[in-house]
Amino acid sequence: MAAGPVSCGGRHSARCVEEAEETVKELRAALAEAGVILPSLRLDPVSLAREAPCPLVELGGCSVDVATRLTAALRAQRPAGA
Repeated sequence: MAAGPVSCGGRHSARCVEEAEETVKELRAALAEAGVILPSLRLDPVSLAREAPCPLVELGGCSVDVATRLTAALRAQRPAGA
């Protein structure tokens, strides 16, 4: 993934939406590398409908199998002893 987390803070703009879209793209790629596909992963359209958009990431629904793989992928990233 790219540098640190994206935080639009008080600036809600087209640039903020672009950063959010890139974050979703990177999250989708990282999940795919871990063998996890979230078909509903996207930016929440309602959060983009404002005059000054404040994007939220919608992870969406997934099957129990995908949830199990996501849990395993997250646990694999946990530091030893944590």
